[in-house]
Amino acid sequence: MNADNGVRVHVLKVGAVIEETADARTLVFEVPEELTERFRYRPGQFLTLRVPSARTGSVARCYSLCSSPLCDDRIAVTVKRTAGGYASNLICDTVAVGDLITVLEPAGAFGPRDLDADVLLCAAGSGITPILSILKSMLVGGSGNVAVLYANRDRESVIFADTLDSWARRFPERLQVLHWLESERGVPTADALTDLVRRYRDREWFLCGPAGFMAVTEAAAAGLRVPRVHTEEYRSLQQNPFDQPVRATPARPLGDTAVVEVEIDGETHVLDWPKQTPLLDVLLDNGIDAPYVCRESACGTCVCSVKDGRTRMRQNEALIDDEIALGLTLACQTLPESPRVHIAFDQ
Repeated sequence: MNADNGVRVHVLKVGAVIEETADARTLVFEVPEELTERFRYRPGQFLTLRVPSARTGSVARCYSLCSSPLCDDRIAVTVKRTAGGYASNLICDTVAVGDLITVLEPAGAFGPRDLDADVLLCAAGSGITPILSILKSMLVGGSGNVAVLYANRDRESVIFADTLDSWARRFPERLQVLHWLESERGVPTADALTDLVRRYRDREWFLCGPAGFMAVTEAAAAGLRVPRVHTEEYRSLQQNPFDQPVRATPARPLGDTAVVEVEIDGETHVLDWPKQTPLLDVLLDNGIDAPYVCRESACGTCVCSVKDGRTRMRQNEALIDDEIALGLTLACQTLPESPRVHIAFDQ
């Protein structure tokens, strides 16, 4: 079903709940046959779950898919309990097989464009979730070499420990897993990580984890002059996509608009584009079912290509410089800079 605001909302049944560690649970979902196409996904993407709340009605939380579209029959997300985290604790404590959970369709732009590339995948804690999806997909569907740097407090907190060992045994020539345990080596520093991963400096890096880990890993990457670094950050959404109000578009002078030609879902639309209104809002106001989740530039779900014309983004947290140079932009943040613009949602 579709929400009134254009967000594609579905209800899925929980087919299995797997206890990964004392603080982490994997939820495996059953996708009805009629929704198979709607739930096709790329490695590294996430699901947004609606979590009931007595105070606000619901909260929305994004959890990365740990499953791979190339080798897993069912989609799955892993949720790690966080101190004081309402949603994660509720999910870990109460969700059971047979429960129905409201979700948005898979979204996000974190993940490799080339499964044959050589990569370094860096994770800490629950950041391993999208990394595992990428790892499995690249080993099964590609030919490149994969190295994983995985930081945790101690051995008991390592999510997917047995799974990682199994994949390393299956692909001994292509997969290397480097564990960093704070109980044995202390908190990772940029200098220490630099020494550990120096041999992978020419690879493409993908990072996911808490802010502190991300900061020291990005510092190591900068010191090693790593050519391309992609990051995925976990944070709470400021707006609830399950409960977005219908927007009313105020009238604007004709001279304050551009014209945009948009290719999306096999159709082409020509629309007036007010110069101070983000592209995503223009599309939704015109009843066009554009992809989005956070509307805050962080998730990358609304990425699209500028084929002709000039645009600018108000802010950007999802795209790297190389992607922007290729013409990619975020619809939720993009404003027109020329009288006519041609946009394509072809990612």
